[in-house]
Amino acid sequence: MKTTLKIAKAELQVLFYSPVAWLILVIFALQTAIVYTGFFDLFARRQILGQDLNNVTYAVFNSSPRGFLISIQTYLYLYIPLLTMGVVSREYNSGSIKLLYSSPINSYQIVFGKYLALIVFALTLIGILGIFCLHGAISIENFDYATVLTGLLGLFLLICAYAAIGLFMSSVTSYTVVAAIGTLGILALLNLMKGWWQEIPLLRDITYWIAIGGRSNTFISGLITSEDVLYFLIVIALFLTFSIIKIQLERKKSPLVSTMLKYGATIVVVCILGYFSSMPKFKTYYDATYAKINTLREGSQKVVEKMTGPLTIHTYVNMLEKNYSYALPKFYKREVERFEKYLRFKPDIQVKHHYYYHRGDYPYLETRFPELNDDERLDSLRLLNNWDFPIKRYDEIADEVDLSGENFRFVHLLERENGERTFLRIFNDMQVHPSEAEITAAFKRLVMDLPKVGFVRGHGERESASNQDVGYNMIIEEKTFRHSLINQGFEFDSVSLAREVPNDIRILVVAEPRRPYSPTELQNLKRYIDRGGNMVIAGEPDVIQQMNAITEDIGVTFLPGTLAHADEEIQNDLILLKPTEEAAKFSYHLDEMKKSKYVLTMPSAAALQFDPSKGFEATTLFRTEPTGVWQEMNKFDNKDNLPTMDIEHGENEDEYSTVMALTRTINDKQQKILVTGDADWLSNGELGIRRPKVRAANYFLIVSAFQWLSDGEVPIDMRIAPAIDVKIKHSNTWGVLKNTLKIGFPLLLALVGVMIWIRRKGR
Repeated sequence: MKTTLKIAKAELQVLFYSPVAWLILVIFALQTAIVYTGFFDLFARRQILGQDLNNVTYAVFNSSPRGFLISIQTYLYLYIPLLTMGVVSREYNSGSIKLLYSSPINSYQIVFGKYLALIVFALTLIGILGIFCLHGAISIENFDYATVLTGLLGLFLLICAYAAIGLFMSSVTSYTVVAAIGTLGILALLNLMKGWWQEIPLLRDITYWIAIGGRSNTFISGLITSEDVLYFLIVIALFLTFSIIKIQLERKKSPLVSTMLKYGATIVVVCILGYFSSMPKFKTYYDATYAKINTLREGSQKVVEKMTGPLTIHTYVNMLEKNYSYALPKFYKREVERFEKYLRFKPDIQVKHHYYYHRGDYPYLETRFPELNDDERLDSLRLLNNWDFPIKRYDEIADEVDLSGENFRFVHLLERENGERTFLRIFNDMQVHPSEAEITAAFKRLVMDLPKVGFVRGHGERESASNQDVGYNMIIEEKTFRHSLINQGFEFDSVSLAREVPNDIRILVVAEPRRPYSPTELQNLKRYIDRGGNMVIAGEPDVIQQMNAITEDIGVTFLPGTLAHADEEIQNDLILLKPTEEAAKFSYHLDEMKKSKYVLTMPSAAALQFDPSKGFEATTLFRTEPTGVWQEMNKFDNKDNLPTMDIEHGENEDEYSTVMALTRTINDKQQKILVTGDADWLSNGELGIRRPKVRAANYFLIVSAFQWLSDGEVPIDMRIAPAIDVKIKHSNTWGVLKNTLKIGFPLLLALVGVMIWIRRKGR
């Protein structure tokens, strides 16, 4: 050990007495200072301008793809080859390697000694980064130390891996430039291997594991995994072993077969270790972030705990549909990573891909090959894209799964060992792939009975599957819309009040019946209410007679007239409503809506009145402002004439309730009924329209209402702990500190380096 330390000390003296090492440090300090001050300056300016900050530590240091640490990661490969290119090759050039060979020092001591010196230099680089982290710790209130230190650990391990590779290349050749270029070549090779042989199941696990690209990203995001820690240790051990073998060969020649066996055995051992360390059942995790953003939410963990037995995620990819590229064989590992959080808690999840072809939604093919049938189109695509993996006709898999209901789109099918199945979809938005909320909702569908919503029909009511502007398909049953309730865990059915409401209906929706219900239908509805069923009752001003017949027994009355205002810039029967103080306490979604200053839009709404004598308690979630809105009793032309308030006919400005949440305890459970004076607030047309100067966010009421009505089962609660680092201290002095970090710090390093070099030259 003493000999190893002496070699390390000698190597450090050579490093720090040379201008190259100091030049690297100065350039590294200057580059990192420019990057850091750029990020920090953005948030300091925001605070000076009075803007709210959130999660400042993570945003400055750890966020992807523009955080400080992840940006620095992309530059490291430029510095290490310059540092390591002469570590051993310098000994070859000067002839001092012969002295080492003739001394009682073995190859292990030479390699470990020199590598120990490189580790010290790596710590110096991390120390430079630590200066900026220290500034962040001083400047950011409630700084998240654990997350930033985890990111620094990832960068340190990455530098150590680069140094081991550079040490090996330096031992291969006496030419320092060749050693540097060779190091860059190996680093490039290790990055490229991530995409090699991904179509071959056994090889893809090995090549994907060997790839070094992005390995420190998990650390920078605040997550430590045993796989990534072992990866760096194994890679370091691999190239140090190669270096030892190479130096041993220089000291004593051996047969080529023996040499190849040594290298081959080392590679085989590394592949075996890498293969097993990457298996989900052998992996351990530590989430260093204070909000545990890299871990499943507590609700998701509870759902996964209920999932007994193996689970298979079948991915069905239609090669004649526009989304086929998301799951090509070469992207299999990337597809598995989408479920990484779930594999952590359920390692027996398997992901399988199935490739088939059937005419689907792909406008390009309709334009490019209008005359070709499906077989001919697939043959053309095979030729154009060099597909050499098996693709079946849909007829061959139709007995296994019916994909017609999914319009033959890209879809996941979750299947349990007992045969239970459910679909997990992708969506027509920027994110495309399902998030934790949608995945957990699908898991939940497999392990428990989720709420079934019944839509009353038969009297001209709004329908959940209708694509008309007045229909509810977008938010209820649209499979390509991420936030539709069918993708958030609900089931739906149509209900006729000609007979009793089925017992499996947990939420009944009555939305603007255009024709009155018969006494029998009203009686069946009353039976549902009397047994404690939850409801959504949505009306319109022109059907208040039907609505009052429905709401009579719950104490709500739809008042005559249409709520109106005289604002010239907004449609005069369009009411913009802010959540009440009671609403903010009622739901965290409505609280967020209130804080963000969003509004609920209701075109053509009726006012509601509540009578507590029926045994219910009411919470008004939305009401109009005290002035500016009245009940317009006459019809008015929205296009040409502004309505006027007629006080003589009882039209007065007042606070009018439009959304009420009713509760009572019955049959040992809390009954919940939401009543709204408008039925358009969750319609396709209202959710799809965009109006100037109107910050509409009706979705907040939709999700909070159905989460409340389902007793919190779905949609899944995806909240995380609120950010604690929301303020920068001393932001007004940032201008001086910025110049100190960008100019003063690199100059100080340069001055120290010059002084040491001059002193060394003088000696």
